Amino acid sequence: AAKGKAVYAKTCIACHQATGAGIPGAFPPLAKSDYLNADPKRAIHTVMKGLSGEITVNGKKINSVMPSQILSDEEIADVLTYVYSSWGNNKTVITPAMVKEQR
Repeated sequence: AAKGKAVYAKTCIACHQATGAGIPGAFPPLAKSDYLNADPKRAIHTVMKGLSGEITVNGKKINSVMPSQILSDEEIADVLTYVYSSWGNNKTVITPAMVKEQR
């Protein structure tokens, strides 16, 4: 979890904030996120490839751009495991093998 928290602090915190709350109307929350918790494969793909266009998170529409992140399979696994284990999410564990499968 410490490694994932470090990746989050370096890569994700500016948009998704220290609390995972995001920035309303601009960047979606990761905390208690129905969108995140619904599909770990989609979460991996989003970190690797980025995401643009409208999505609905916790009933609120957000139309923003997340650039792809230049991270290793292990860093993606660590940061997503950290996010899933934080802020009321569903505790999904992401492994480097799961990330590699999405590449």
